[in-house]
Amino acid sequence: MRVLPRRASWAWRNWRRADDLPIPLSSTDVEDADRRFLLLGLLPLWVVPGLADWWMHRRTHIERTSGTRESAVHALMMTEAGVPVVMGLLARVNPLVLTVMGTAAAAHGATAVYDVSLAVGEREVRPIEQHIHSFLEVVPLTALAFTACLYPDQVRATLRGGRTADDWRLLPQKRPPACAR
Repeated sequence: MRVLPRRASWAWRNWRRADDLPIPLSSTDVEDADRRFLLLGLLPLWVVPGLADWWMHRRTHIERTSGTRESAVHALMMTEAGVPVVMGLLARVNPLVLTVMGTAAAAHGATAVYDVSLAVGEREVRPIEQHIHSFLEVVPLTALAFTACLYPDQVRATLRGGRTADDWRLLPQKRPPACAR
C-alpha cells in the first residue's frame, strides 16, 4: 500500500483554501484577475447554459426529432471548444495555440449556425433556446480575448507570422494550473 505524504493526503479536504490556490484571491493585479475569471468564472459559467441547452433538447424530444444528426453536431461543437480549452490549460500559449483557439472559435460559431438551421427544420426552437445558443457561441470568443490579454507578446508574434521555431510547436506549460497537476 502506497502512503501519501501528509500534505498530499489532506490536500483533497482543503482544495478551496485560499493559500493553496495558484491565483491569489486577494490579488488585485489585472493578470491575476484575468486568470481567475478564465478558470473560476468563465469555465464554470459555461456549464449553466450547457445544462439549459440540454434541458431544451430534452423538452423537445431530440431523440425523436433531429436525433443523431444534431447530436453529432453537438459533439463536433464540444470538440471545437474542448481542444482549445485543453491546449490553453496544458500548453504554453504561443502563436500555434492562439491560432488554434481563433480557428476553433470561428469554426464553433459556424457550426452553431448550422446546428440551429438543422434544428429549426426538425423541431421547435424557442427564442430562449436561441438565446442560450448565442451565449454558448460567445464563450469561446471571450476565452480567446481574455487569453490574448494575458499574452500580448504572443498575440504580436502571431500577427507577425510567428518567426521562431517554438512559435509553432506544442510545448508544455512551465506551470500548469492546479487543476492539471
